[in-house]
Amino acid sequence: MSKRNSQASKAAARERLREERERQAKKDKARRQVIVGASIVGVLAVAGGAGFLIMQANEPSGWDKAADAKVVVPANASGKNGSTVTIGDAEKNTVHLYEDARCPACASMEQTIGEQINKGMEDGDYKLSFTIGTFLDGNLTGEGSKNALSALGAALDVSPEAFLDYKAALYSKEYHPSESTDDFAKDDYLIKVANTVDALKNNKDFQGDVEKGTYDAWAMKMSDSFQAADDVEGTPTIKINDKRIETPSSAEAWAAALKAAGVTK
Repeated sequence: MSKRNSQASKAAARERLREERERQAKKDKARRQVIVGASIVGVLAVAGGAGFLIMQANEPSGWDKAADAKVVVPANASGKNGSTVTIGDAEKNTVHLYEDARCPACASMEQTIGEQINKGMEDGDYKLSFTIGTFLDGNLTGEGSKNALSALGAALDVSPEAFLDYKAALYSKEYHPSESTDDFAKDDYLIKVANTVDALKNNKDFQGDVEKGTYDAWAMKMSDSFQAADDVEGTPTIKINDKRIETPSSAEAWAAALKAAGVTK
């Protein structure tokens, strides 16, 4: 083998090695570009997902939207936005009840003296006025107070008597849920309770209003009125002619409270 031929072979080998290194470098670069591109897509996907979740979290709930919606006022309501519910024809005296549909103490009061409170109104001793709040949805989490209040609006639209009877049914031992549950958030449960009230039983207009949330915006305005009420720190609160009294624990105590307030003799 000649010396020249050996040098040529070495040169050829070096050239092949250079070409192979260039091809491998190009492959490595292409692979890095694919990996980087996939990583960017992944990061964008994660960021997009996080952004979507943030947007979802910031999206107003149905009740947030109801707070700004046009108010449909039930028949038999009065006052600004219809947020006053007053029942009875008495000219002189007013008994004002502040309640929350999920309140267990309100349920206890209804079960104990509810009939006596309604009877005094029916006898003409006083008018009954109601302001119903929804603060327990915040305290306990859920939507039952708001949903039940909207359903009470649908009952009020039927008649004042339907409102009173439905409120009594919601507070009854059989149907009032414990604080740990939120049954009033379910339309079908509210309709089930309504079917125990003669004026609401199988009442398609009432049921449609509950399911469509016809009085959701009204419920939010009523809740605002509760929040703005003076000298009301919780539920139930009873005022006789604008003066707050201790909640009576018996029919006898209720009669005594009315006498002390000068409503009865």
